Amino acid sequence: MSLEQVYESKITNNSIDFNFSSLDNNARLFICAVMNSFVVDAWLRQSITSHVSFFFVYNTPVPRLQKGDKWFDAIVTRAAKLICTTPEFDELLEEVKREQAKVKSGEIFGVTDESDRGKLRAELDGIIAHIYGLTEAEFQYILTTFPIVSDPVKLNALNAYRDVRTGLIK
Repeated sequence: MSLEQVYESKITNNSIDFNFSSLDNNARLFICAVMNSFVVDAWLRQSITSHVSFFFVYNTPVPRLQKGDKWFDAIVTRAAKLICTTPEFDELLEEVKREQAKVKSGEIFGVTDESDRGKLRAELDGIIAHIYGLTEAEFQYILTTFPIVSDPVKLNALNAYRDVRTGLIK
C-alpha cells in the first residue's frame, strides 16, 4: 500500500519542492505496525462496505507518535524485527539500529523464528490497543471479530495487552 508515500510542499532556496517526504524510515515502520494491527483492521472493517479505497484509509485515526513519545521506539523496534529478515532490508535495519542506539543499547535483528514472530506481533497489538485507549473488554471484543484468526493468537494478543498494562512489556 502506498501509505508511506507521504509528501508535502516545502520551500527551499526560493523554490517549491512538491515531493518533500515528511516521513523517515522510523515513522514508516511505526505506520506499518499500526496499520497492520487488529485495532485498525477492525476499524476499517466497520467503515467499509464492499471495498477498501484510500478514502477509508485516509479517514482512519492514526496516533501521531514520534521519536521521544512513549511506545514509539518500542513499536519501531518490533516492526523492524518483523520486517528486516532478508538482505533487501539491511539498509533499513542499519538505520533503525543507528537511531535506536541513541536511545538504548541492545541488538536489533530480523526475527525469523515463528514463535518469536508471533510474540512480537502480539506485543505490537497489545501496545497499539493501549495507544488507542481501549479497555481490556473493548480489545477482547475486537479480537472476537476475527473468526479465521486462531484462538491462541488472539489469547497471546490479549495477554500482551495485559502485560503492557502491568508494565511487563516496555
